[in-house]
Amino acid sequence: MAEKMSTRDAYGKALLKLGESNPRVVVLDADLWTSTRTQKFREQWPERFVDLGIAEQNMIGVAAGLALEGKIPFASSFACFGARGWEQARVSVGLAKVNVKLAFTHGGLTVGEDGASAQMLEDIALWRALPNMVVIVPADGVEGEKATLAAAEHCGPVYLRFGRSSEPLLFDEGYDFRIGKAAKLRDGADVTIAACGIMTARALEAAERLAAENIEAALLNVATIKPIDVEAITEAARATGALVTAEEHQVNGGLGGAVAEVTARHCPAPIEMVAVDDTYGETGTPDELLEKYGLTVDAIVEAARRAVARK
Repeated sequence: MAEKMSTRDAYGKALLKLGESNPRVVVLDADLWTSTRTQKFREQWPERFVDLGIAEQNMIGVAAGLALEGKIPFASSFACFGARGWEQARVSVGLAKVNVKLAFTHGGLTVGEDGASAQMLEDIALWRALPNMVVIVPADGVEGEKATLAAAEHCGPVYLRFGRSSEPLLFDEGYDFRIGKAAKLRDGADVTIAACGIMTARALEAAERLAAENIEAALLNVATIKPIDVEAITEAARATGALVTAEEHQVNGGLGGAVAEVTARHCPAPIEMVAVDDTYGETGTPDELLEKYGLTVDAIVEAARRAVARK
């Protein structure tokens, strides 16, 4: 069985490395340090950790102030709660171009039994709408750790979306993560699947199933939603003539929308989108929810068939 890790665990692991290597890194949390995996950083460097309590708007303002004083703050919360600070992030982080990292966990349906109010499905749309904001959705624990380290090196605002559930590791330690670059995991001539987060592993399985039907699917892991890899997506659209996007997010404003914007401008092609169809979630196990809301291997396979038929 493939080794598994949640991307929130990878975030906590990366923070420990940053704590050792970069004294400018500080961590802020909104009373969720056990769940966001910032606890070990808190224990190791208490003087560089601030618990702001259930006050996410204030947390983002404090993070902006620390960044202006030369620190590299990682502001941590659940994705659904961190969105409360969007206005503060818009003005104090995005407009001001300050070096704040928003590291929010528990994104998507796989929050599971916590229910609709905690299943953040709109965050990619929210954060990618902000000028100057980098938006990253890692596919596995290796990418989650490397994305966190890369965010610390990047000068400017970054939104990192991490998940609760443990997912298979797709990459090894030699994987070269770069902000703004998609990773091609599979070649194919008939259709391109562009995926992010937990859907990348499912897209890989879907591509293998499609190959048994003589449909060769290329696979792009598009971890950086913004700035999106225009060159890779345009090249894929030209090479295969059809695309499928797969994400654990609303169909509105997420990866699918970002890919469609690129192809509309550079190389129009049929696109099918596997995403939550403009609705809220509900209480259930992660697997039950993914099945009910159509975020499955079967759904990606069906979408690829439709995209190929439209060529």
